[in-house]
Amino acid sequence: MADILSVPLKKTSEIDLVKPLKNLIALRFSTADNPENFNDAISEMNKLRSLACVRALDKNESSIEINARYCDQLAALEGKIPPQDVQIPFKWKDAFDKGSLFSGKMSLTISSFSYERMCCLFNLAAFQSQVAAVQSQESDEGLKLAAKLLQSASGIFTYLKTNVMGALQQEPTPDLNPEVLGTLSSLMLAEAQEIFVIKAINDKMKEAIIAKLASQCDEFYAETLKQMKQPATTSVWERDWNSKVAGKQLAYHAIAQYYQSRVCNSRKAVGEEIARLQDAIENFKASQQRTSDITIYQDYLNKAQKALAEAQKDNDFIYHERVPDVKNLDPVGKAPLAKTLAIPERLGASFKDLFEGLTPVAVHQAMAAWDVRKMEIINVEVGRMREANQMLNGVLASLNLPAALEESAGESLPQSLKDKARAVRQSGGIDILKELIGNLPSLLERNKEILDEAERLLTEERQSDDQLKSQFKERWSRTPSIKLTEAFTSNIAKYRQILANASNADNVVKGKFESHRRGIELLSREEGQLETAVPSASQSAADNSRSPAAAQLRLLMNQVNDLKSEREVLEHELKNATTDMKHVFLGALSQDGAINEPAMSVEKLGQIYGPLQKRIRESIEFQASLIQQIQTLNEDFVKDKSGGKGPSAREELLKELATSHDIHMEVQNNLQEGAKFYNDLTQLLLTFQSKISDFCFARKAEKEELLKDLTSSFANHGSSTAPPTEVPGYHTAQAAREVPARPPPPNFGGATAAAAPPPTNSAPGAPLATSAPPVNPHMTPGQGGANPYLPYPMQPYGGMPMPYGYPSGAPPNYDYANQAQYPQQQQPQQGAPGYPGYNNAYQQYPYYNPAYPYAPPRPY
Repeated sequence: MADILSVPLKKTSEIDLVKPLKNLIALRFSTADNPENFNDAISEMNKLRSLACVRALDKNESSIEINARYCDQLAALEGKIPPQDVQIPFKWKDAFDKGSLFSGKMSLTISSFSYERMCCLFNLAAFQSQVAAVQSQESDEGLKLAAKLLQSASGIFTYLKTNVMGALQQEPTPDLNPEVLGTLSSLMLAEAQEIFVIKAINDKMKEAIIAKLASQCDEFYAETLKQMKQPATTSVWERDWNSKVAGKQLAYHAIAQYYQSRVCNSRKAVGEEIARLQDAIENFKASQQRTSDITIYQDYLNKAQKALAEAQKDNDFIYHERVPDVKNLDPVGKAPLAKTLAIPERLGASFKDLFEGLTPVAVHQAMAAWDVRKMEIINVEVGRMREANQMLNGVLASLNLPAALEESAGESLPQSLKDKARAVRQSGGIDILKELIGNLPSLLERNKEILDEAERLLTEERQSDDQLKSQFKERWSRTPSIKLTEAFTSNIAKYRQILANASNADNVVKGKFESHRRGIELLSREEGQLETAVPSASQSAADNSRSPAAAQLRLLMNQVNDLKSEREVLEHELKNATTDMKHVFLGALSQDGAINEPAMSVEKLGQIYGPLQKRIRESIEFQASLIQQIQTLNEDFVKDKSGGKGPSAREELLKELATSHDIHMEVQNNLQEGAKFYNDLTQLLLTFQSKISDFCFARKAEKEELLKDLTSSFANHGSSTAPPTEVPGYHTAQAAREVPARPPPPNFGGATAAAAPPPTNSAPGAPLATSAPPVNPHMTPGQGGANPYLPYPMQPYGGMPMPYGYPSGAPPNYDYANQAQYPQQQQPQQGAPGYPGYNNAYQQYPYYNPAYPYAPPRPY
């Protein structure tokens, strides 16, 4: 029988998985309370990749198991780490491309575990075909293993055909084109059917069964040949593949006719026997001619010729049957034993997940969505209570309550005002507000500078890529930077909008502080100084504080205090209500294979926060009626106190001081939350910037490798086919015979030197002149000082960076060459803090909830 066609392997190179995976797990999965340590697992996976993808393996089942284990590990890890979080540049070369004179083998680099898994699955199927090809066709064990491997390879290629475009999200190399993968699947299926034909012949099965098996093999090869001749795939294949597949198709058609002729012989259908034998002989010869091998299938050809001679002799002397046209005969039946095997959930026989302790992506997504829903409820309800408190405080301040109820004759201050002044002083007074406000510009500027540096890195990388693209034209085949940096650019714009909104919120808070600066300053003084600044109370005001209306107002003031205390308790319960949803989601994923997060979250949130929301609604409704009662009683109280006169200067000042106390507390709370926001955002931006710097470093390494390939191809081309150059006249024989004229006296001016052309590589075989690579004056290689564009310490692989300054007083040098690869990208929506307490001042400040923008990986 003919040899089995085996698929060539895709080639890759060594990649360090240790550093990027350690950094990613430390940033994404570890916390101070629950550190994750997968160092041994990461090292083991790095060794597994090197063994499965880089080293040459023996063609046996043990080597297949190594490839299958790595594919399984990638699938398991892909289900736990979002593909875009691990930006390791995986470079794979096309399996069929042999390279050209001007460039090396076609390759594609994508930073995605999905791409790595697709390439490894391709190699697994290709390796299975290679192991099948070396099996002995004389033993049952070899034939069974070959059939099993070829059917499995067909299933893997079918899986790749369906899923590769979704995994790559860009144009693949030709070997991963869905039409090419479909053809390979068809070829593997045809070869598996061929193995079953060989097994049936070796086992001496009935001729009718062998004929049907061979007829099915003929059909499978015919379909494969049809797919190979498609315009999208015809240029991919090895040079002799078309002729070999065509030769096999003709041969198995002939084998089916030969064995069917033996069936006719047993039924004494001599005329049909002769027709089938003639067709078999014709196709055997055509197969030999197509494959340019006159020895292939020669034994079958000899048998068919011998059987034809005997049949014709019997027919001439005994039967005298008419020989029908073979086209009018019934086609040989078919028996498709070979099947495309569906890819199993686990490819390896003994797979153990090295990262079993990591939380799956589906649970991460569910937890992120849960946090969004929970924080939305908390922010809305806390905002409603704080807004209600502000309204209540505003009403009471406008009525000078409860200070008006505590009036006494002389210069003594109301007790409520003394308490408010004491609270202001204890919180730091006006000085703490000035300090917090003074810190905001530097915090804002720090984040802007980090964002500017990240944008500068992207701009420089894009400009370098554009320059090389314009220089090398179509030979610069890597993906343009502008396509790869769309997400980065979009996130930079989102971060800038966040900073703009924060700056507007800062201005609102500053304005509120300035409008109440006088009152806050008075409250910040010692009690004696404050009493001096407040006008004295009259005796009538002191007497009026003991009127019936005043007594009822005091009762209502007690209810106000109780209402505020209740809301403090409600806010604490809202913020501290917790439940372990991680185990709930893990249980659902284990039991059902999926997580119905919306239904589960809504149900659990209703159980936790429903009663609290009901109490908050009742509190706000009670406040409305309470304010109405206070305003009605205060009208009677004011009439009794002033006898129809307007408010005194003392009353106006007491109202202002009461309002200033509330504004002081609100502004201080807002400023503290603002400072926390900026510091938290700094950490997010530093992680984002380190992600960009690692991307630029990976692109730089890819650029240097591509430049090396191009330079090598140019050097090889130049040594054999250097472009023709014009021979200078002084090298000709005529010039040698002529006597040169006397040279002119030397000219020491600058014109001649300036006009001299630059040296060129005119000699054949000389290397092409190349310009020096562009030098960034701001980042000298090996620069020892601080980078002027990095004002903050960068520690992308040592935990979260320090946001408040440098231990040594100056930022360390940012050595890009030593950066580890690709920590996770932090989207602006992921984890950015909000301002639940900025109800009036920060109205334009959006709360950026965490979200996972990626889709879950496709399972096998």
